[in-house]
Amino acid sequence: MTWIPEGCTLPTEEQPLRLSEFDAIFASATRAAERPDATWLRLHLPGPAAATAGDLAARETACCSFFSFDVRVTAGTAVLDVRVPAARVSVLDAVQRQAEAARTR
Repeated sequence: MTWIPEGCTLPTEEQPLRLSEFDAIFASATRAAERPDATWLRLHLPGPAAATAGDLAARETACCSFFSFDVRVTAGTAVLDVRVPAARVSVLDAVQRQAEAARTR
């Protein structure tokens, strides 16, 4: 199960590691992924995961610039919002599937 889109500039040999990093973040989710709309995915993480999620989001945006990430902490919980343009909804669908699979392992 992979959501790495065509056109990603991350070197192929680094892609499995990046997926593993996302799996680790997704596995720490405190609740199931929410989908406020088709182009927006929201994950609730433990507060300490905010820095790791922010770093990972910045690196992912560098190779897949269509992603938009927002990480914020409120009341000890980190919220990771992931947005994509309408043309990339299928990628976000795959990210959500990966997030849900990692969370339930």
